[in-house]
Amino acid sequence: MTLSLEFLVATGIGWVTACGILLLLRGRSFAVVLGLSLLGYAVNVFIFVMGRLWTGAPPILGTGATVFADPLPQALVLTAIVIGFATTGFVIELALRNRHDGDSDHVDGLSDEDVRRREGPPEGRP
Repeated sequence: MTLSLEFLVATGIGWVTACGILLLLRGRSFAVVLGLSLLGYAVNVFIFVMGRLWTGAPPILGTGATVFADPLPQALVLTAIVIGFATTGFVIELALRNRHDGDSDHVDGLSDEDVRRREGPPEGRP
């Protein structure tokens, strides 16, 4: 059985998306920031792949070639990367501010003692 390149790319995008969602569901702000970044990377690769990858095809009309690469997905991904850096910086600043003001890095604003109280005693201990 041979694996196609499309299957490998789709599987990679799926794994990155799954890891991003798993990190988003964690209770700590750093994991949430990493999860958002991973989801952003997965979306960028997905957009780039939807534009088809061309080898040796010019992105500009008028060069005499019969096959042209679509420059729109490349422009969209480049714009998304810039916006992703800006929003990641903003979310990191919000997480740092939450840590400073609330003395906790839990996303729901609970302290470590509240989380321990909610989860109950560790197994094997009363």
